[in-house]
Formats: sequence, structure tokens, C-alpha cells
Amino acid sequence: MNFARTKLVGVSLLAGLLVATTAGTATAESLAGKIGDKRFAPNLSLDPKEACYKAYLAYKAASGHSAYATTFYSRVVDLYIICGAKLNAPTQKAAEEIALRNCQYGLKKWKVKTASGGCAIAVSK
Repeated sequence: MNFARTKLVGVSLLAGLLVATTAGTATAESLAGKIGDKRFAPNLSLDPKEACYKAYLAYKAASGHSAYATTFYSRVVDLYIICGAKLNAPTQKAAEEIALRNCQYGLKKWKVKTASGGCAIAVSK
């Protein structure tokens, strides 16, 4: 009889654990396909081979906290766009910081100066 009672308690505990785990995963929502917080509309060339366009599409498809940073674009002065992204970071703030750093690194790497003054977060989620 003692074995039957132990088995019943064990099954009850496992059932409770299963319910708690399922409830926790059901509340976690995927961010894939969502734009998130839009600060300004990034200028994209719509050329599927262009790196910043690919980075923006990857940002939209990412399921976790992500951010996309880019330089502002002035048609009169700037002939290029430099961008940076961070996908699936632990928090939205961490994603923004890393995306901004990646964009600023691009400015230093290619030794360019923009009329707009640098990089900014365009969208984050």
C-alpha cells in the first residue's frame, strides 16, 4: 500500500510540474515578424543583395529581443548607408547597445563621416 501511495504522489507532482511548465511557455510570445518600437523609418534600397537590407530582414524575422541601427540618410550629401544589428539578445536594451556599437564600428572601419552625424537605433523589439 505504501508503494501505491508513493506512486500516486509522484504522478501528482509530475502532473503539476507539467502544467506549470506548459503555462510558462504559453505566455512567452515570439517577436518574429514584428517591427517593435519604431523610432524612425530606415532607408532601405530593397536590393536583396545589399547588406543593410539583409540585416533588416533578419531583424524582422528574429524571434527574440533585437535591434537595428543605421545612419540617417541625406540624399544630397550621403551616398551610402551604414547599419548594425543585434539579433536575439537577452534584453531589448542589450540589443540596442550592441546594434549601435556595430553601426559605429562600421563608420570607423570604413573611415566615413556622415552629414547626419552618426548612427541611431531605427527599430528595436
